Amino acid sequence: MARAKRHYIPGQVWHITHRCHKREFLLKFSRDRNRWLQLLYEARNRFGLSVLNYAVTSNHIHLLVSDDAGRKVIPDSIKMIAGRTAQEYNRRKKRKGAFWEDRYHATAVEGGEHLLRCLVYIDLNMVRAGIVGHPSEWGYSGYNEIQNPKRKQVLINYQKLRELLGFGTYEEVKSAHEKWVESSLANGDTGREEKWSRSIAVGSKDFIDRIKTKMGIMATGRQRSEIGGSYQLREGQTVYGDHFGAQKSNIGPENAYFWS
Repeated sequence: MARAKRHYIPGQVWHITHRCHKREFLLKFSRDRNRWLQLLYEARNRFGLSVLNYAVTSNHIHLLVSDDAGRKVIPDSIKMIAGRTAQEYNRRKKRKGAFWEDRYHATAVEGGEHLLRCLVYIDLNMVRAGIVGHPSEWGYSGYNEIQNPKRKQVLINYQKLRELLGFGTYEEVKSAHEKWVESSLANGDTGREEKWSRSIAVGSKDFIDRIKTKMGIMATGRQRSEIGGSYQLREGQTVYGDHFGAQKSNIGPENAYFWS
């Protein structure tokens, strides 16, 4: 099957997932999960990556980022993080072969309530897997950093997160975030939602229509559908992904490009 194109639309929030090769548990050791986080911190400093949330599991990662500094920042950051994680692991284990799936998936997420939903979905990943009972118990995610902001080795862009969620103070961010997590746990609302990892975009009806407009002819044949209080735009039958080394194919000024 031909490699699918990943669509880059400037100025969006992106929920990124990247899985280990054949979904193997190559991140099962804490030293490798910690190393991935150290490299994320390096990418934040080197490339200006704006991080909103993250989670490292035993066989995949979640990363929520804001596109603030140009279309190369995100792929360059992930290329560096993924490449060095794989190289160091393979060297230590005297292992050969692929560490990651050859591409990561990225979904554009609307700000406000939809962003908060995505934030909580990422936090609940290891609860969903049955590993922990509360996201605060998993030290390789952004839940604790959002609730208790760091002064050193800061990963999350607290100001940007507040702005995108539409709150006046960061205390409001913490309160809303905690309430949504606790409500999801109390209601048993922790299940997997494919819209966050299979869609081109998730948000309101108007947001999806704007994304389709920006995509122009690249949106042909892609339908808007409603699911779980949000609308989504699906890629179609092929896997929505990316391989490293972007090529530009613009259909209009500052509009949409292939991120392939």
